[in-house]
Parts: sequence; structure tokens; C-alpha cells
Amino acid sequence: MQSAMKTRIGWTDLPAGVRAMVEELLGDRVVEAVSQPGGYSPGTADRVRTAGGRRAFVKAVSPAQNDRSPHLHRTEARIAAALPPYAPTPRLLGCHDDGEWVALVFTDVDGRHPATPWRHEELAGVLAALAAMAAALTPTPVPTLPSAAEQLGPDFAGWRRIAADPPADLAPWARAHLPELCAAADRGLAALSGDTLCHLDVRADNLLVGPDGTVTVVDWPWACRGPSWLDTVLLLVNVRLHGGHDTEALLRDLPLTAGVDPAALTGVLAGLAGFFLDAARQPPPPGIPTVRAFQRAQGEALLPWLAERIDGGGGVAG
Repeated sequence: MQSAMKTRIGWTDLPAGVRAMVEELLGDRVVEAVSQPGGYSPGTADRVRTAGGRRAFVKAVSPAQNDRSPHLHRTEARIAAALPPYAPTPRLLGCHDDGEWVALVFTDVDGRHPATPWRHEELAGVLAALAAMAAALTPTPVPTLPSAAEQLGPDFAGWRRIAADPPADLAPWARAHLPELCAAADRGLAALSGDTLCHLDVRADNLLVGPDGTVTVVDWPWACRGPSWLDTVLLLVNVRLHGGHDTEALLRDLPLTAGVDPAALTGVLAGLAGFFLDAARQPPPPGIPTVRAFQRAQGEALLPWLAERIDGGGGVAG
């Protein structure tokens, strides 16, 4: 499913003062800006080039586009500034925050988003990169971040909210298994302990693959401390959404997930599905009209996988 933001503003939509401050951070005048696809922020996401040939990536937003987005940019600025040089991320060059507009300036990465549906070779490369990232970022080099359980606790209560007020179009299997899904999500939340720096939003549009296959992980506002396998599971949700791969076999065979308690993995998948389906029935956030359809698609993609694991008995606690 395409996740491109349809209402994103561009470089020329920024106030002149904000553009001037970005140019001050870059030390030169911007002569070219190309808006990038993917993601859901209604703010700018531009690859820029200066008169002297310097390249950078600029993202900027204000409450006029979405009232929550400036907070996310400020959070990302703090996290990006604390990430170590060996993390596979763009480097933060600077941040402008005038109380209304928040602009982040990163090194430009020569790369593109992985193709979806996922290609086998790109998927293998990204999975290997996530395993290497988990190893490099354990223990977390940013210990002040919240835990994964703290970040996901409200989200993993989605099935309880659905059970209290089931939508008319809830899938029959889910309706018949609401108690099991609530319990599974609770188990998943309890399994999210760990001391790995996790991205927590790994999907194709938050990844860049370079010409040499190097993988860069972008957009870190949700970063947290959690288990080493969490980002891999999140990637497999994206793979499941787009189809074409045996995600159950991957979950069983990948080194990071092979030894994890199946009930814990089922629980995390259940928690994510409940979050997506509960969020999808809410009104769209201001300036982000397409995100609810994307959340619904993710939740619906997870339900058959959960049915296989729960009905098959291999992914529930004994």
C-alpha cells in the first residue's frame, strides 16, 4: 500500500525567515529542493542543494499543518543529536526552532526506499542490517529514552477499547476471539523488556537503500529501549502488509526471533493489530488524511497471521 503523504508542503511553502535560518545552518543559499515521497508528516521533506553544491535533507513543520508534528520534530532532534556515529542513521547538522516552526537539517543520504512488495534481495539486506543495528545499539547508547512498554502501553490496549465498543465491520474471527486477543496483547507488552535502542517505526518508507546496498534508518522520534528483536518484528509487519513472503517462516528462522517465546511474538503482533484497528476508526489527524486507511490495512493484514498462530496453538501461552 502506498504511504505517500498527499498534502505535504514543500521548501517554497516555508516562511522566508525559516528558509533563511536553514541556509544559515548550511552556510550557503539553497538553489534546489526536491520533495521526497513516503511517510505521513504534512511538513516538508526536501532534499536540498546549495549554490556551492552542498546537499542536505530538510524537514520542517508548524502547528498549522498538524498540532502534534512540531513535538515529534523536537523529540527527533533530541534523539538524533544523541545517536552515536556508528548508528546507521543520517547525521543531524542542526535544528531551527522558533516556537512555531521546527526545522531539522540532516546529512543527505544517497539512497531510495525499498521497493514494495518487497524484493527478496532487498529484504535480506534490510533484515541483516537490522540485526547488525541491534547488536551495535545494545546496550542502548541513549539510556534516557522511554522503554518500549512505556511507548506502546496505551497502543496495546486497543483490543480492550475495541471489545468495549466493537465496530460493526470487525472481522468475524477477531470478534469471536476478543478475550484471547486482549490477553495476547497483555503478554506482548510484558515481553518488551530489553536494553537495545529500538527505532519502533521500521517500515519501507523509513528506510533508504544505497547504491551499494547500505541500509540507512531514518525518522527516529519514537525511539525507545526494548528487546533486540522488536524492530525486526515491526519490519515483518510491513512485509506482511505488502505480501509475497512467508513471514511466519521468517519469524521462525531469523536469528533475532528464532529463540523468542512464540507467545511473546504473538502478543506483540496482537498488540500492534489492536492498535492499528482501533486507531483506524478514529477521525484522521489534521493534515494527515491518509493515515487511517494505512493503519486499517496493517491491522487487517495482521489478522490472518494472528489466526494462524492462535488457532494453530503455536503462538499462545500454555
